Amino acid sequence: MLRYSKTRTLSLLTCLLLMGCAQPSVSEKNNMKDSLTMDIPLEFLDTATVGGGCFWCTEAQFQLLDGVVGVKSGFSGGHIKNPAYREVCNGNTGHAEVIQVVYDHRKLRYEDILEAFWASHDPTQLNRQGNDVGTQYRSVIFYHNSDQQRIAVNLKEKLNASGAYSDTVVTEIAPFTVFYEADDYHQNYFNQNGDQAYCQFVVAPKVDKFRKVFKDKLKK
Repeated sequence: MLRYSKTRTLSLLTCLLLMGCAQPSVSEKNNMKDSLTMDIPLEFLDTATVGGGCFWCTEAQFQLLDGVVGVKSGFSGGHIKNPAYREVCNGNTGHAEVIQVVYDHRKLRYEDILEAFWASHDPTQLNRQGNDVGTQYRSVIFYHNSDQQRIAVNLKEKLNASGAYSDTVVTEIAPFTVFYEADDYHQNYFNQNGDQAYCQFVVAPKVDKFRKVFKDKLKK
């Protein structure tokens, strides 16, 4: 059986772009909100930062949810500043591939965000998702405040107690510090590169499953 991984399916053109691109800049929550085209007052918006393997996958899934205003792919949880994508892929920076989600809390609760997060990947796999292997692909929730921490810890405990998975949920729950936005070509990746091999064989099946599970919560 053919095995696909994101690293293997990057084209030569993408590799050349990586070598010539500038370092990603920090995207703080308010800057991200200000950059979005919307008519929603800021007091109705919240931010969640999660990592569930390849951010191309999680971004494509969360974009479908009604109440999600914007999704950015990037990196969090590492020990160096302004990491480049190729550095994160080496697994030596400590960063995880994550998405930062801005959502309207009148339509989605943080609990809804985490429900979608755990359904978007296999949270029992340690430091990998499928053939994407390394700490950069770990399952992780970066909480922005004590309420998010409490909710994440409680839901993880309930998920493990429920027996929903045959193995233990190993999702890391850690305080948010900084989010480094990935380069532009990573943003909205699945929608713009649907014919790419990784998108066809890895992302698309996850998106299809997500559509079925959350059919009542999708954007019209």
